Order: sequence, then C-alpha cells, then structure tokens
Amino acid sequence: MNQTVTPDSLRPDPSVPSSPDLRRIQAHPDHWYPMAWSRELKPGGTLAVSFAGEPIVLVRPKEGPVFALEDRCAHRQVPLSKGTVDGCAVRCCYHGWAYEASGKCVDVPYLGKDKLPNGVRAYPCREADGLILVFPGDASLADSVAFPGLGSVANPKYKTRRFGKTVGCHYSFMHENLMDMNHQFMHSKQMGQMKPRVLGQARGDDWVEVKYSFKRTGGKQPLGEAVIFGERRSGDQNHAERDIMTIRTEYPYQTLRIQTGDEDPVMDLWIVYVPLDREQKTNRVFGLLSVRKPKIPGILNVAWPLLVLFTERIFREDREIVEMEQAAHDAQGHDWNQEVFPVIRSLRSLLMSCGVDSSVPVS
Repeated sequence: MNQTVTPDSLRPDPSVPSSPDLRRIQAHPDHWYPMAWSRELKPGGTLAVSFAGEPIVLVRPKEGPVFALEDRCAHRQVPLSKGTVDGCAVRCCYHGWAYEASGKCVDVPYLGKDKLPNGVRAYPCREADGLILVFPGDASLADSVAFPGLGSVANPKYKTRRFGKTVGCHYSFMHENLMDMNHQFMHSKQMGQMKPRVLGQARGDDWVEVKYSFKRTGGKQPLGEAVIFGERRSGDQNHAERDIMTIRTEYPYQTLRIQTGDEDPVMDLWIVYVPLDREQKTNRVFGLLSVRKPKIPGILNVAWPLLVLFTERIFREDREIVEMEQAAHDAQGHDWNQEVFPVIRSLRSLLMSCGVDSSVPVS
C-alpha cells in the first residue's frame, strides 16, 4: 500500500549526521571523463592533467591520435609531461626514455633494444567534439562502457558554447545544485523572481530525471534568457509554465534541456564534473551549452555575447554557493545536510550507489 510522505518523515534527526557521508563517495573511475579541451593540446605537445589525484599526461603527436599515459617515467618517476614528443612517442626530459601510446618503453638511449625495461600505464583515450576523454578505470572495460552522448554539439541546428572552471567542492554538490531548481531564489538578481513547479521525477539504475515548469512572479526577462528562447517575453500568463525543463543525472554526466513545444529543445546542456585531487574536494567542470539557431541567419552570433555574460554570472553565483557548502562540510567534518526535497534525496541515493565508498577497503 502506498504511504503518503510528509515533510516531517523526510527530515532526518538533526543531531545525527548522514551516514555514509556522500561527500566522501568517490567518482567511479569506470567511465569516460573529459580531461581537457582539444584546443589545450597542440600538435607535438604534452599536457599534464589528473583524475582524483592520479597524474596523467596527454600526448598529441604531430601525426596520429592523442594518447594518455601515467604521468611518471618508470625510471625516476619524474613527469613525462615535462618531456618532448618524438614521432609517436613521448621522451622523458631526464634521461630520454621514450614511451609509445601503449605505455611500452621503446627506447633508452644508453641501452640495447633487447634490454628495455617495463613501461608505464596507458589509459584508453578518445577525442570527440572538441574534448579529449580518458577512461581512468579498468582499461579492459573501456570498450563495453558507453561513450557519452555530448548533447547537441554536433548538430548543425545549434550553436555551442564550451565552458568550464575549476570549482573547489566535491562533485556531488554540483549535481545537487543543477538538479534542484528551487535555488532559483539565489539567482533572482540575474533572472527575476521565478517560481518552479515539479511536474514529475523518474529513476533508473544509473539515472535520475526531473521535469520542471516555471512562472515568472517578478522582475523582467534578462536579455541572456531571451537569447536562449529567441524572443522577449513578458510575465503574463501566456508564458507562465509553458516551457518544460528536463534535468537528468545519467551517472556521471548531467543534462539540462528546455523545451518550448514539440520542436527540438531551445537549449541543450551537457555537463560533467571531473575530480582533480585525491580527496575529490576540487573538480573541473566541462560544459557544452547548445542553443538552437533561430530562423533569421546570423542573429544568434550577434546576440551571443549577451548569452555568454548571462551564463557567466549564473555560473559564478553557483560556484560561490557550492564552495560555501564544501567549506561548511569541512568545518563540521561530516555531511549534516537536512535534505527535504524528494528529487534531491533520490539523486543523493543514486550518487551513493554509483560511486565508490572511500571508507570501504579495496580487496
């Protein structure tokens, strides 16, 4: 029999912290994660990146695909990213040991070819739509794990903004921030007063989805928002709750799509948060924000700076608040959040089940 859930039954005992602590659940490595934008790695160059404290070097030969290796020379453990690209290999800056894409050591200048030592770890690596992605987990699983769909970035009907910053918080705060549209209260200075309404939520083994509609209760439509919708709108009832926003965490990625009718979404956001340090208190955001081109050619290009300014302001506010959340967690030493919103409770459960509990020893 279904049981009605009351607000009191949703609220945990404030004297008892959440257990286990979501902010200590590590991102699962058996997925494809962006490590850099393609533009950051020039032909014949190397780039030092990291996933959860593990150093990785991206290498782009002048000819051939990008590859990824452990960023430590097998000899003296110095970073290979400080070395040079030699043909289809990277050569350590210290003694000139060279490694190919498989991680195999292919040359030690002062040794014979029959005496070459072991190499270094290689990571599955793919480049797509301006992103370099790496599979940091079990390499044998890479071919069986779905490569992420990158929103509408490859669709010629859309213009895409590639954006992202380093944010000083656990990735779970980012998931919660995007999915919980009740935090529009915080953005009222940028967007006016917006009242969200939950239309429904759904949950699968590795995903959570929620749909919202919105009603403007005060203020004017910002110009950046008008760029997204392709029109200026008033706050009258003709536009109230007409647009549907669907937000989905499909682990470990998130998407946000705005639909104004039966046509393709007017906005399609794909975003992921990549942990950088071993404690996973810092993440790098990679976002692809695609806006559908209007019927008038070129008008979106003219208005694009307004959208960039608008989204930068929104992201700045989001970044500040999630870093405050991380600071509160660090000060208290545990996750004391009293979460009452069913959507976020479901999301937290998903992140718990899909992530890796750092308190459980690895066998």
